[in-house]
Amino acid sequence: MNCGIMSLLSDTAFEDPWSSFFMDVLSPLSFIKVSCVRMQGLLLLVFAKHQHLPFIQILSTKSTPTGFFGYWGNKGGVNICMKLYGYYISIINCHLPPHLGNNDQRLEHFDRILEMQNFEGDIPNILDHDLIIWFGDMNFRIEDFGLRFVRESIKKQSYRELWEKDQLSIAKKHDPLLREFQEGPLLFPPTYKFDRNSNNYDTSEKKRKPAWTDRILWRLKRQSQASLCTPSPLAPHFSISLRSYVSHMMYCISDHKPVTGTFDLEMKPLLSTPLISLIPEGLWTMENDMVISYSLAPDFLSSPWDWIGLYKVGLRHINDYVTYVWVGDNQVSINDGLNQVYINTSNIPETEDQFLLCYYSNSLRSVVGMSKPFQICPQSCRKDNKRGESHPQI
Repeated sequence: MNCGIMSLLSDTAFEDPWSSFFMDVLSPLSFIKVSCVRMQGLLLLVFAKHQHLPFIQILSTKSTPTGFFGYWGNKGGVNICMKLYGYYISIINCHLPPHLGNNDQRLEHFDRILEMQNFEGDIPNILDHDLIIWFGDMNFRIEDFGLRFVRESIKKQSYRELWEKDQLSIAKKHDPLLREFQEGPLLFPPTYKFDRNSNNYDTSEKKRKPAWTDRILWRLKRQSQASLCTPSPLAPHFSISLRSYVSHMMYCISDHKPVTGTFDLEMKPLLSTPLISLIPEGLWTMENDMVISYSLAPDFLSSPWDWIGLYKVGLRHINDYVTYVWVGDNQVSINDGLNQVYINTSNIPETEDQFLLCYYSNSLRSVVGMSKPFQICPQSCRKDNKRGESHPQI
């Protein structure tokens, strides 16, 4: 059954604890869960502030297992490919093979994950995307130096010699493609391996050598030589800069320390008008069917499976609708490019919360239109409004 509502409900039925946790934490800050992809222990979540939703199109979610000859997902990568204000962006989370001697295998898996990002339709090759953000437990280690020297260097915060023997840094000097991926300076201690529930490096019998296994890389689209020589003043502006790249020693539940990167992304939008404009008509009350007017962009192809959801402001996910209506089933009229559908609000509990409307495109798998916030008055409110003077409270 090709149905956006049903597939979204299916995802909700198997919501992972991390998604629920981050939705609880981020929704008060106006962030909404946009997409997720899982592969065994790998999880990738994308959140965005609600005003950006109509300009985010999820193009693909993909899992690439590389464990056990490509059949097992304990190693590999997960990817979310999207369009953001018209720009192509891919985000990859990975887990590469461990151990000091498996560096060639790590690099092979890195290349394989990249090669397997094949997209259907007119989505360009991943190397032609405007931005790739790649992070995860890459498992690169520190070569040559012994355990004692590495630990002493960490204790003195003398990292320069350790950087020179970091396997990822060495590989970037010899691999032209890997060299195109940028990384911030490693000014924090190696993030692996720690005794659990402590800040002590591995004291077990194995006494693994500390290493920067957890990394965040990014790559901007390669520019052609012609554009470098003759830059056009009309060329779209798209740039990214790293604001912070740090580890967090206070978290002790894992043998790794988490790493975060904060970026500033600047762009000149290629898409500045939503594909759908939504307007709640008249004064909304909790006793009747209410009318929604919406208009479509000329190049937007609607589907019978598209739907409009009514949400309380502060929603955590697109599934959090109070009620919804299929645009093809409850249509009232179409004229002069304006469409109207009705939606039943009689079962909505009385509340002073504000609401908003979202138009979900099944074919694009994304929200493509959103109304401004408005209130729905209780039944008693209608008596206080004279006929002909009702207006949506936006």
